[in-house]
Amino acid sequence: MKLLRQLLRLFTVKYAPNSEIETFLERSQQQENDGLSVTVAVMSDHESKHFFGVSMARRGIQPIWIHCENKTDDTYRLDFFSVDPTYYTPLEAAYACHFSIGRRVVSFGLLAWLFLPLLPLLPFKLMSARSANRRMNALFKQKGFRFGPINSGEQRSGVVFTSLDEGTKNVKVQFITKEHVRDFSFSLQVPGLAFRSDLEPATAESQHEVDEAKLKEWVKGFTRCTSNLLGTNEGDPLNLVVVGDQITIRHCFGGRWDEAEAVNWKTCLKTVRAFLFDTEYRYSPVSSLYINGKMQDMALQKARSSINERIHLRLWRQPLRFEKQPVWIGQVSRDIGIRFTFRTWNLTTHKIDPDVDEARDYVTDFLIDCRRVSRVGYIAGVDAAAEDAPRFNLTGDPYFTDGNRAILVLSRNSVQADYLNWS
Repeated sequence: MKLLRQLLRLFTVKYAPNSEIETFLERSQQQENDGLSVTVAVMSDHESKHFFGVSMARRGIQPIWIHCENKTDDTYRLDFFSVDPTYYTPLEAAYACHFSIGRRVVSFGLLAWLFLPLLPLLPFKLMSARSANRRMNALFKQKGFRFGPINSGEQRSGVVFTSLDEGTKNVKVQFITKEHVRDFSFSLQVPGLAFRSDLEPATAESQHEVDEAKLKEWVKGFTRCTSNLLGTNEGDPLNLVVVGDQITIRHCFGGRWDEAEAVNWKTCLKTVRAFLFDTEYRYSPVSSLYINGKMQDMALQKARSSINERIHLRLWRQPLRFEKQPVWIGQVSRDIGIRFTFRTWNLTTHKIDPDVDEARDYVTDFLIDCRRVSRVGYIAGVDAAAEDAPRFNLTGDPYFTDGNRAILVLSRNSVQADYLNWS
């Protein structure tokens, strides 16, 4: 009897979702706009596996839980397109996660030559897979956010199935009525990746407020380049200044800008695998650069389909506040390939585009186009280097620059940039 139970367990599909486990709600964020209250939470792959019974990340799907409470006199509806233009319907997401009967038939057909006595148990596998898929369809449909109007005084909760974003998930939620639109923007952390977590929150005690004149003076006088740990050799130029807190930065750098994972053996293996197969690794680590012996506090990147090509941005928080917001100094450059070098332990390094001003201006134009910059200007501070007389970074790559730093004052709300003559 015990052997039979073990065989049945081996030849049946186990599907045991537990939608009572809602640990993701502990990271939820809530906002209210004129009587419309919206709460959003993002599930990690581990959480969605418990909640829905299957791993969705391997299918590139990420569930977002949304709760809306309409305390207005109007009738609203959720604009699903605003959450993700490529969202999945509940049944579409369920179908993508179905237990594949066809592959199982082929697999068991090949093994049948060795296990012919067990072949009669194959129908149990097929029937249990069909049953599991039907239950999956019902659960996904039940938990999905229901289409249709949300009348005055009503509440509605449910899941929208979006494309996968690990690390930080920037979510825009839009509710529409006849007369107007209510916009809500969230930036939520999703557990699972190995990011640095030792950056303490900025406080008024750790930073001193500066006015515009003092900020300009500081930008002009700050050291022109990054360095190695000991500060004996210059690295890439510090060509960007960003004003905004950490959450605002994550929120503004939406649209496939991702944080870089910390360097450890797991992320090194991911990097090697992506390098060998020339595939994308959106969260690949960046090498450490230093300012006065301090490694970057935050690293962001915009990856292409190959790990060899990306734009990466390193940021160091400074003991300054401008208009009550933290000030960061940054370095941005564009990786355009891989080359060999004896200056790194693994004998390879990314080759950067020598026109580092282009990467600086790309970031500036990106944020302005996203309407996330309230003020922008350029100030000399890097020291110019001509194309025919370039400077070199720590790994020997040449670069040239006009010597200016871009200053970007960020905004969480959609704004029109004010161009300032800060030179």
